[in-house]
Amino acid sequence: MTSFLQIERHGGVVVARLNSPETRNALTSPEQIGEIVDLCAELRRDRSARVLILTGNGKAFCAGGNVKDMAERTGIFAGAPYDLRDTYRDGIQRIPRALYELDIPVIAAVNGPAIGAGLDLACMCDIRLASTSALFAESFVKLGIVPGDGGAWLLPRIIGIPKASLMAFTGDTIDAAKALEWGLVEQVCTHETLDREALTLAERIAANPGHSLRLCKRLLREGQHMRLDSLLELSAAYQSLAHHTQDHHEAVAAFLDKRKPDYQDR
Repeated sequence: MTSFLQIERHGGVVVARLNSPETRNALTSPEQIGEIVDLCAELRRDRSARVLILTGNGKAFCAGGNVKDMAERTGIFAGAPYDLRDTYRDGIQRIPRALYELDIPVIAAVNGPAIGAGLDLACMCDIRLASTSALFAESFVKLGIVPGDGGAWLLPRIIGIPKASLMAFTGDTIDAAKALEWGLVEQVCTHETLDREALTLAERIAANPGHSLRLCKRLLREGQHMRLDSLLELSAAYQSLAHHTQDHHEAVAAFLDKRKPDYQDR
């Protein structure tokens, strides 16, 4: 069976491509979900990995859930209400947990439509770039369902409650230009240059010490739900760890010597 994820490695940058263009990269099976979760677990253990880029093969980033399976009540949409509830909890909801706990920065290179769970998948990433052909929709309501994979938590934190409410209540689609205006994406580029722009950004990030990237991402995550005094305590603890790494000493020495640093992830 063909893997759902096509993995490339560029030094400290890992590129994962959703590789089911015939289904517009729809999330249709536990196996696909498992591949994403397993990749996150692998990258948490891999200290040489510093950035993950998530993108799609073909014309779409991710079309979300397979509507044909919904209509037929098969696959991940089969079963009685309690069964279906557990399917969500033990299935697609593993993805936001895995990406949330991933210590390295994640860039979504949205190459085409990101619809429903596809939009939410992009929102699980730290930074989003989009091609001019990208489209975005929190479209669950149009199918008589609700965001089942964390979209109601993710989207408002990126574009704010009013705009997230507008997208969720109407299910309407917005284009890349509107997504940029609303702060849903940080950059829009041509379809042909998207990969290059995402890799360039990832390499800029990956040029920094791996330990400080991981600690910085964790602080940003924890800061979303902590009080300032609690975050300051955590920051002090993380900072004391960072100060005692070889890469910190190398960074300071390179700065003073006006040379390029040589980091060893130590």
